Amino acid sequence: MPISKAAARGITDEFARRRGPKTGLVVGAAWGNPVLTAALEALMPADRLTVVADAVSIEDLKASLAAEGSWTAGNVTAVAALADAEPAEEVMLAAPVTVEAEAFIADIELLRGKVVPGGVLSFAATLTAPAREEIAELVAEYGIGTDLIVRSLPPVRIHKLRIGSAAKREGEPHAVAPAEDLAPAWRASSVAVTPTMHLDSNGIIAAGLLLGTAWAAKKIRPSSKAWALPALAAVPVAAFFRDPQREADLRGEDDEPEAVLAASDGRIMAVETVVDERFGAATGTAGSEWLRISAFLSVTDVHINRAPVAGEVVDVFTERGGYSKVSAPEAEHNAACYTVLSTPRGRVVVAQRTGALLRRIVNRTKPGAAVAKGERYGLIRFGSRTDVYLPAGAAESAVVPGEAIRAGETVVARWR
Repeated sequence: MPISKAAARGITDEFARRRGPKTGLVVGAAWGNPVLTAALEALMPADRLTVVADAVSIEDLKASLAAEGSWTAGNVTAVAALADAEPAEEVMLAAPVTVEAEAFIADIELLRGKVVPGGVLSFAATLTAPAREEIAELVAEYGIGTDLIVRSLPPVRIHKLRIGSAAKREGEPHAVAPAEDLAPAWRASSVAVTPTMHLDSNGIIAAGLLLGTAWAAKKIRPSSKAWALPALAAVPVAAFFRDPQREADLRGEDDEPEAVLAASDGRIMAVETVVDERFGAATGTAGSEWLRISAFLSVTDVHINRAPVAGEVVDVFTERGGYSKVSAPEAEHNAACYTVLSTPRGRVVVAQRTGALLRRIVNRTKPGAAVAKGERYGLIRFGSRTDVYLPAGAAESAVVPGEAIRAGETVVARWR
């Protein structure tokens, strides 16, 4: 079954976002396969890539690389059997999983042996794959990311598994690819509309439903103007989910490692030192003081959340609460989702707090995943508040209440 370029990008992203040196393994790719093409494009001079393919594909690969005359040929090794491949940090399957459960389990066991401890196994699976229950079990135990790719026929889900390390289960960082060495991940949920403006997939779905409702209303009652209401609402609803490209999306080096970036757009509500027991157990810092920087988002602000620092996700949990206006004192106890990041300077916590409208939090991270500074990781709809918690004494604020901020760009604090 052919695989789309969008799906191939999702499969190879963990390999591509590493600045290296890195090792990769592509399994089952013929020359011209989008996964192999994307992996080759991600190669840097210090990287190594192994390709498992049949004899004809190996000859085609060698001939094509030789014809190009670039340094890439010296960085690629082709083998005819998985047993002949050296373990790699990133293992990528070049074709979607469509096999029966028993065959899938056998294949996964072989592939797991080719992932170095703490490395990642990435693959696509059709939504109707016979082994979907077995895939779900693997994702529950090892999964660090799942993306639905609808720009593929048939649609597939991309699964990323952290293999060979107990770090995900124990809430501790792993040994491969420190977050500081990663570029922001590619998110299938961020759909390009123009080169500088994206829409979150939630916005496309919402706008599509409204337009569908308008079409149905026009069909059912052609003489009525009722169709105009959902049709007109589609544009502002889609605009709410706008996801502009920011400086952090450029996959370059971080030239200010001491900087802590805003996790959301909006305005600073408060900068204060607090003790928050709601995540004390999760961070191992019960009773400790935190520098908390709170931001209020109006309904007109961009509501995409971005990681304020580079780190590994060691916990994601929700707390039940109320749905008061974000500007009210009671909002302190609104329902919230907490993301705990492990960094070389200590644990950092980001709280996504609901507001009074629709009260929906989307968090796309999982324990074991590594996030780059400024990387998209979720959103809140519609009114909301975002709190960034830093270890008190380890950082100092760079903003004051009332100041406007932009996620992934504004420096809200600096490590001491």
